[in-house]
Amino acid sequence: MLEREVDALLDSPPADVSPCILALVADMRAEWRALDGRTDALNDDLAGHAQRDEAARRLTTIPGIGVLSTTAMVAAIGDGKSFRRASDLPAWLGLTPRQMTTGGKPKLLGITKRGNTYLRMLLIHGARAALPGLAKQHTPLGAWLRGLLARAHRNVVIVALAAKLARIAWATIIAACASTRQAAPP
Repeated sequence: MLEREVDALLDSPPADVSPCILALVADMRAEWRALDGRTDALNDDLAGHAQRDEAARRLTTIPGIGVLSTTAMVAAIGDGKSFRRASDLPAWLGLTPRQMTTGGKPKLLGITKRGNTYLRMLLIHGARAALPGLAKQHTPLGAWLRGLLARAHRNVVIVALAAKLARIAWATIIAACASTRQAAPP
């Protein structure tokens, strides 16, 4: 919308806008177009990398995990061997609730927000985008989401889904690395 308005301003400028201001706006618009071109080129490069890498290609099949999340996850956790089990990845990302234990009664607080902030943000936004479609599906994941939505706040469900997607992604990376090692000649 802003783009259309700026283009309209430059095409038919009002009489009360000075030529200096119009030249400045035109220069900023050209810079904006150049940045859009660079962004598109980088996105195409990331998409190409995601198609060439086996783990990244498998990760893009998970709902809510796109090219940016895939490349960030592969870059951050590599082959996934640094995590002993799937639940360690969401804990490392800060997607698990903090616990306060007193008198033997654990109380779950908000998420810890530790670890890779960028990757956590991508997973949460991906979960937010995937939630409506996944909740409508007649799958075990869809039933789990519908049950969770009935008893918890939507944002809590989104973070729980992000944690589950992180566990699925860890298992996918481990499987992709194992199949790559088996396929490689000795």
